[in-house]
Amino acid sequence: MSVCVIGHSNPDTDSIAAAIAYAHYLKATGTDAKACAQIAADKINPESKVVLARYGLAAPETMMDAEGKDVALVDFSDIAQAPANIMKANLVAVVDHHKIGDITTGSPIFFYAKPVGCTCTVLFEMFKNNKIDLPKNIAGAMLCAILSDTVNFKSPTCTAEDKAAVKELLAIAGESDQDGLFMEMLKAKSSVDGVPIKDLVFRDYKDFDMGGKKVGIGQIELATLDQVAAIRNDLYKALEDLKKDGRHSVLFMLTDVVKEGTDLMVVSEDSALIEKAFGAKLAGQSMWVNGMMSRKKQTVPPLQKAFGA
Repeated sequence: MSVCVIGHSNPDTDSIAAAIAYAHYLKATGTDAKACAQIAADKINPESKVVLARYGLAAPETMMDAEGKDVALVDFSDIAQAPANIMKANLVAVVDHHKIGDITTGSPIFFYAKPVGCTCTVLFEMFKNNKIDLPKNIAGAMLCAILSDTVNFKSPTCTAEDKAAVKELLAIAGESDQDGLFMEMLKAKSSVDGVPIKDLVFRDYKDFDMGGKKVGIGQIELATLDQVAAIRNDLYKALEDLKKDGRHSVLFMLTDVVKEGTDLMVVSEDSALIEKAFGAKLAGQSMWVNGMMSRKKQTVPPLQKAFGA
């Protein structure tokens, strides 16, 4: 049976590239595998579409139900972010760069995680350590994933290992203009014109268990907040609708890459708790949090502490 390598729901470029890269790694080391995603090819986020097209890579196969399948997880280990029936699958591996989630196994598995800025940085180390040939096109996708996840090294999640991986991947992929490549991706990632509001909300969205309460956090990275000025009320209404579906709070990060901060939209049963978590005050629908670039490192941990998770 072929191993289905899959990233989290609403996959970003790291989840897409990591699934492709790890599937190639497994095949190169003697295990049949295929890249999968919890989304149809035409629903992949705009940035990832640009990356796949640039390097001539096929979109991962859609896989929504894991029951009875051999599965390897990349870029997550939380049940809430997994395909349906993940606990009825045969989980064989996890490669990640986040905190350890709540998925458990009945037998030992391969588990490789490091506190770096991107799963593709972890995978690049695996390719190097085991002397596995890395094709130029997959190297390019991994390069783009690292630049995206670290916001071209501006994110606090970025490490020296991420920077070193980028330097080597630039050479392997035949790329010379790191900043130009990042700006091409940012242009696609931050595009909002004509995009349905629901698609924007779920472009990079995750649900979390915070002390027994369900909290949703979405994010879009922008070159300027002016890009969403005309749709702010529609975004907020969509967040209110999400909250009604059994969530205590829904937060949406409008991250300004140039100003290096986030206008955090908040819909919550306890807005004071959210304000306390980030040491900021809501002004209408949102609050500015200077320096906030990373959901993983700057948004989730303060919330977990505030919720007692």
